[in-house]
Amino acid sequence: MQAVIMAGGKGTRLASLTRNEIPKPMALLLGKPLLLWQMEALKRNGITEIILVTGHLGYVIEDFFEDGGAFGLHIQYFREEKPLGTAGALTHLRPMLEETFFLLYGDVLFDIDLRRMERFHREKRAAATLFVHPNAHPFDSDLVETDLEQRVLRFDSKHNVRDYWYENCVNAGLYLLDRRICEDLPNQEKIDLEKDLLMGLCQEAGAIYAYRSPEYIKDIGTVDRIQAAEADLKSGSVAARNLQKPQRAIFLDRDGTINVKRGLISSPESFELEPCAVEAIREINRSGYLAIVITNQPAVARGLCGVENIKEIHRKMQTLLGREGVFLDAVRFCPHHPDKGYPEENPAYKISCRCRKPDIGMLEDCAEQYHIDLSASWFVGDTTVDIQTGKNAGTRTALVLTGDAGSDRKYDGKPDLICKHVLEAVEQILRREC
Repeated sequence: MQAVIMAGGKGTRLASLTRNEIPKPMALLLGKPLLLWQMEALKRNGITEIILVTGHLGYVIEDFFEDGGAFGLHIQYFREEKPLGTAGALTHLRPMLEETFFLLYGDVLFDIDLRRMERFHREKRAAATLFVHPNAHPFDSDLVETDLEQRVLRFDSKHNVRDYWYENCVNAGLYLLDRRICEDLPNQEKIDLEKDLLMGLCQEAGAIYAYRSPEYIKDIGTVDRIQAAEADLKSGSVAARNLQKPQRAIFLDRDGTINVKRGLISSPESFELEPCAVEAIREINRSGYLAIVITNQPAVARGLCGVENIKEIHRKMQTLLGREGVFLDAVRFCPHHPDKGYPEENPAYKISCRCRKPDIGMLEDCAEQYHIDLSASWFVGDTTVDIQTGKNAGTRTALVLTGDAGSDRKYDGKPDLICKHVLEAVEQILRREC
């Protein structure tokens, strides 16, 4: 496997560090150039064939790395004499490219299990796969909209006026591309990867997919971001998020835990966050646990709304949380309900399933996708069925009293914690784990 690194940026926002003597990708983190952090991450994934696209002060990079032999790599160079955009160099690199290659920008710090991403790419038979993730500032990030199969439907630029609810699904700037898409590059000198190439692929069935992961990847193009990244490296949180390592999660029920409980919510207008939910999720984001919503939504089976309505409610939830600088790593819901007899019910969803709590299909799917150790994780909810779900999955459990905890008879064990609300539950969980 091969990687192309776009390392030609000037880094004007890093002038106080680079002093116009080194290019942006050579800015130091804990005394080591960012570009070397990237190459070490690639090498850990078995990627040793590197093409460096240089530009501003490119000779500094070339003199430091030479042919890559001192670092256990094989490096080739292409220097842009003038800026060619985020994909213009690809027209010149075609003879050097392998059949499939990673493409990344030289101002990104990451520690990712790229083999997982590669398996996803091949299983989907994608022409292009984007690494996407939630972040704490989706309101000023480039977002991606996908369908249930993770096929990319459209790009949502951060420059758009967003007077709508949106999913916190951020394009992180790491791509896995098939060489054949380079044949579709426009005949122009300066090419924008997203606007001039990937947007067009959205119109082709099965061409472009989004690979979702909570792993660490951050643009560190400012002094403040470099300082934050250095703190993350020192704390070990960068390496800990790599999915080669088991993850811990705090699974959260939705109604009565994150949002005010109002019966079966079938439209965004009825959705309102619990007063302490934002701070609870903020504490989870800081802790290293994944924050994942697991919720039954039988309003679909009852015929009160459709699956798209539930997704719109969840888009509102993610938008509201993102405005407060917090995020959920994943959201899973079950639209089914096995009991029949409601006059407006939707028979397609009146089935027994493995996903409806207290069954554990949603948790098992998350555990597989994100390498979660369920025995080291927690389930927090406001009903006894939530507690039973956690017990069935082998997690520890916390019952919050904002809802009607006695409303479900399917219960055969005591929770590990009983708390007034979700923030108290999260605080107690994190104190126990310290």
